[in-house]
Amino acid sequence: MGNSWFQFQQFRVHQDRCAMKISTDAVLLGSLAKAEKPEKILDIGTGTGVIALMLAQRFPDSKITAIEIDPDAAEQATENFRESPFSERLELFHGRVQEFALRENYDLIVSNPPFFPHHLKSQDSKRNKALHTDELSFGELIEKTVLLLTKSGIFWVILPPRQMLDLEVLAERSGLYLQQKVTVQDSVEKPIHREIGSFSFSQADKKEGNIILKDSDSSHSRSYSALLSGFLLGF
Repeated sequence: MGNSWFQFQQFRVHQDRCAMKISTDAVLLGSLAKAEKPEKILDIGTGTGVIALMLAQRFPDSKITAIEIDPDAAEQATENFRESPFSERLELFHGRVQEFALRENYDLIVSNPPFFPHHLKSQDSKRNKALHTDELSFGELIEKTVLLLTKSGIFWVILPPRQMLDLEVLAERSGLYLQQKVTVQDSVEKPIHREIGSFSFSQADKKEGNIILKDSDSSHSRSYSALLSGFLLGF
């Protein structure tokens, strides 16, 4: 039986009570999301808390608030925060983001949101909640982000290409414009399976990038290894 935790260089993430375990998606978003010297960061749908922890490591002057709807995941993320060296800068709100009160605005908002439609559900209710849009539609995500983001803030999100296109349309209708898009492929031969986008209230020329996770010999590519450096053991 494998470990119920995942060890990073500066912190450990327990995940046995979380429906969604640590994934490449989360690590990519935690590595890439950024803003200019963010003081206040919001992580919508934190799960294990790994993205919030990575951002706390990357931005030592920031305070991070994480939102999680599932009670078991919220409790475990809180414990992961408490045991980390960044505990004093991390807090968790247990509940729906739609009910998260506007106390302050955030310089950086990140989300690895659910994106499956309801008809693809499994028998695992916790996993359904983490994966499916019933509890958080793209429209609700954008609406709340617009309310919570500072005027100069950045919103980062990771999604499959088709869903990212849907989000881009909704975002632009609300005055949030795509600033940067990074496409993700498992290998050169494989199609793009994820896109990481950053949005802001200002219109500018869109920057584009690409990350290929594996070389032809199935080892981590140089670009992916560079992102993991400083976080995962062995990098």
